[in-house]
Amino acid sequence: MTNPIESIPLAPDAVPLLGHGLRFLTDPIGFLSTLPHHGRLNRVQLGPLPVVVVCDPELARTVLLDDRTFDRGGPLYDRSREVAGDGIGTCPHSRHRRQRRLSQPAFQPGRLPGYAEAMIDSIEDVVGSWQDGQRILLGAEMSKLTVRVAVRTMFSSSFPEDSVQQVADDFATIAENIFRRMVLPPVVNRLPTPANRRYYQARNRLRTVAAELIEQRRTDNRDHGDLLSSLMRARDPDSTGAQVAMNDEELIDQVFTFLFAGAETTASTLTWALYLLGRNPDMLQQVQHEVDTVLSDDTARYQDLPNLPVVNRVVTETLRLYPAGWLLTRVVSADTTLDGIPLPAGTTVAVSPHVIHRREEIYERAGEFKPDRWIGAEPDRMLFIPFGAGARRCIGDQFGLVEASLALATIAARWRVAPLSTRPVSVSLAHLPAPTKLGMRVWRRDPAAAEAATSKPG
Repeated sequence: MTNPIESIPLAPDAVPLLGHGLRFLTDPIGFLSTLPHHGRLNRVQLGPLPVVVVCDPELARTVLLDDRTFDRGGPLYDRSREVAGDGIGTCPHSRHRRQRRLSQPAFQPGRLPGYAEAMIDSIEDVVGSWQDGQRILLGAEMSKLTVRVAVRTMFSSSFPEDSVQQVADDFATIAENIFRRMVLPPVVNRLPTPANRRYYQARNRLRTVAAELIEQRRTDNRDHGDLLSSLMRARDPDSTGAQVAMNDEELIDQVFTFLFAGAETTASTLTWALYLLGRNPDMLQQVQHEVDTVLSDDTARYQDLPNLPVVNRVVTETLRLYPAGWLLTRVVSADTTLDGIPLPAGTTVAVSPHVIHRREEIYERAGEFKPDRWIGAEPDRMLFIPFGAGARRCIGDQFGLVEASLALATIAARWRVAPLSTRPVSVSLAHLPAPTKLGMRVWRRDPAAAEAATSKPG
């Protein structure tokens, strides 16, 4: 019997066995960007797996809002479950509501100022260590920064400082491999290659660390003001007995989800934001003028954020152009239709925020970095989806926005960051969600001298 999804146009350039896997490996963003030209729905082959890619904003809305029919799953989340188990970011619909209720207190607005203090300390650790004229790998430095933030906000002082670098290295190993594993056949992912061995070793080390810290906290009932304390103290009013609180396995999954998702997404946003500012000197000058005017010293603090509209617009525009969650996959839980096409249960469906964000009918000059498009405008939550949408929208979106804005403002106040090359970055799968080996050079700024130079007559 013919599968009804075969009526959906097959994207061009599929090759035997791998399908479109090579296109995803070498030019995923370029490949996805061509799909809207072929229709509202496209069929893509990842090896033997057909994936229905949604290119139309209204159809994307349908998929993201109906999280019962279009359940969390597909190749991206299958790979993520290898690492994060059934945490809030990867669990199916049947488990999500309970996990959301238990996790929500950790992200109440009243806890953000406390988290911001840990963010500021971590930002200081990294950007305070740079030397004038130093060459840095921007993505690696931003990952170092965001991993420190994730560890400190999750564990506060419980985590040994000398172990942070190992955690950062393990996260980098996982991030480098997870998208590659998404498009390669499962048999390749099981081979005992050096890359696969490093991936599993990193995963096992990180889950072991989380388990040990949770075990230590079981003997300490104090509220440490961190994410782990909130998760361990949370109680679900709709559950009974042993299910009222999270068990150790659930806690490990949540810890890993928040550490990995929080570090990866914000590092991506900061890397692309600094790269884009380095290529747009007029916008960089606006940011520098703002931070020089608003900040009482060269460190951004939580109370400064409402007075940094230019920084906030840069973060928003970066999330539009380079959303960290560039591909969101779902699995149809029961026979349904989409755009009049029958989709049998088990069909894999994908929405790309990158594709939606670059549609010319939504955003004028959509491929250009134009933060000023957000002056007097708020993002439409159904057309601007860097954090997803509906019930599965990222629970830590405000946490990430605060972190990105604090870090970007502090870096802009202290440093001038410029690309080593004028050539645009080529975005292969190895460069997503952000290029880890992007070479930049940093020069220490003197805001007073800069202000004096620009105020001279003539």
